[in-house]
Amino acid sequence: MISLLDLLILLVLAHFVCDFVLQSDRMAREKTPGLDDTLNWRWWLGAHASTHGLAVALITGIPLLGLAEMFVHAIIDWLKVRLRFSLATDQCLHLFCKLIWVGLIACL
Repeated sequence: MISLLDLLILLVLAHFVCDFVLQSDRMAREKTPGLDDTLNWRWWLGAHASTHGLAVALITGIPLLGLAEMFVHAIIDWLKVRLRFSLATDQCLHLFCKLIWVGLIACL
């Protein structure tokens, strides 16, 4: 059985891999409404958020939690553009979600 701290560490590491390694410059730019040249921004945002959802589902073994991550990640990224969040605020919100996921798992 994995400890909750280990689970949190894995989720945070996976987040940074999905956000900074697997997300191309094109995806980062084109997931923004108005900057989408090749595909509609919704496709780019959906693809990016899906990588996060998959990572959470694989790490936790809970597909429903992965689906929640996908939707919440997309909403935070969309709000970042709409409300002009800083990168630090964006990352803090995403990491706070990981704390919530671990908290939910602890309650199971």
